[in-house]
Amino acid sequence: MGDLWLGAWIASAVIGFGVLGLIIWSMVKYRRRSDDEVPRQTRYHVPLEVLYTLVPILIVGVLFYYTVIAQNGVLAQTAEKPLEVKVVAQKWSWTFNYMEEDNPEVGKVVHEVGTVDKIPDLVLPVNRTVRFDLVSADVIHSFWIPAFYFKMDVIPGHPNSFDVTPNKIGTFDGKCAELCGTYHAQMVFTVKVVSEADYEKYLKEQITAGKTGEIKAPDAATHLPKRAPEEKP
Repeated sequence: MGDLWLGAWIASAVIGFGVLGLIIWSMVKYRRRSDDEVPRQTRYHVPLEVLYTLVPILIVGVLFYYTVIAQNGVLAQTAEKPLEVKVVAQKWSWTFNYMEEDNPEVGKVVHEVGTVDKIPDLVLPVNRTVRFDLVSADVIHSFWIPAFYFKMDVIPGHPNSFDVTPNKIGTFDGKCAELCGTYHAQMVFTVKVVSEADYEKYLKEQITAGKTGEIKAPDAATHLPKRAPEEKP
């Protein structure tokens, strides 16, 4: 996906500067040179018309081809058993359910519920495939981690999923990329990619804090802001 993103930017830059260069060239070459009120008229130019019809079609076709290849690769689910994280999007935060019933070190579903006032953490182990199962408790949202070069809509009544394997330890930003209401801008989360040992430690800390069991649809009263926005007179 990163290669596709970089390639699309390079192609856009080449095309953009090429068009700009042609505009400047035509302005210089065909600037007014006489007092004639009406310049020489060209009614049609078949080769040129064929060229500027076929070139855009070719460009779109090439970008479409590589996009489909990259997208199919990202959406293809691994045959191995991944770490499953059920993501619940709600107005206006996120809930992360770590489905770890089969993990002998954990044996429970562990959750983290975010609110507008408390940014939730999404903790992932490095070099381990994670499957995100996305569901919405209310309206359409969009699950986006810019550093992963991928986002997916979270649609009520239509679960989506994709696999990803984080390969770099670090802290990254996540957010909703779909305008979803009053506090859309505050619908963010923090992604922490850590070692396997630190991941297991985090899950045990959540268990100690009593954050066990799957949360399918958090109570709206628990994740709305503590202070309502001031009403305009």
